[in-house]
Amino acid sequence: MFEDIKNNIKSRMESSIQSFKSDMQGIRTGRASPNMLDSIKIDAYGQKMNINQLGNITTPDPRSINIDVWDTSNIVLVDKALRESDLGINPMIEGNLIRLPLPQLTEERRNEFLKMAGKISESAKVAIRNIRRDGIEQVKKLEKDKEIGQDESKKYQENIEKITIDQVQIIEEILKSKETDLKNI
Repeated sequence: MFEDIKNNIKSRMESSIQSFKSDMQGIRTGRASPNMLDSIKIDAYGQKMNINQLGNITTPDPRSINIDVWDTSNIVLVDKALRESDLGINPMIEGNLIRLPLPQLTEERRNEFLKMAGKISESAKVAIRNIRRDGIEQVKKLEKDKEIGQDESKKYQENIEKITIDQVQIIEEILKSKETDLKNI
């Protein structure tokens, strides 16, 4: 019974961590990376799509990204989404190819990215804590329904707390790594 609750909590927390990692990859450090475009969604074919579903993304050098859009009707949509994103890049269109020259990071922009990373990590921690709260409520319900005793309930709640602390620690480590990347450029 508790194993089901524990497995559910772990899988939901791991899902939150994966989402957090994906969001952090979208924050730009000094090197061009196709992952920077993961957070940008394009309204194409009646649904929200990632750029990599609309064309090939390549990084010919550390300072630029190229997007070879397959369908010419989507070029304007991709261009618009890139301009409206918070990446601060100015796309150049050459036929089906969209070039994204990445400007050198200024101190001001670097600080913006650091703040953004902090907000993303705080949101991830809140998500983890909400999952913890759900798990503890499930354990308390089992205790209230007399399916487990008080001692078991306390032990299970401590177990959930330990899992939560471990997951928050992972978030902290990822954040420190990203901050180091941003500061060392």
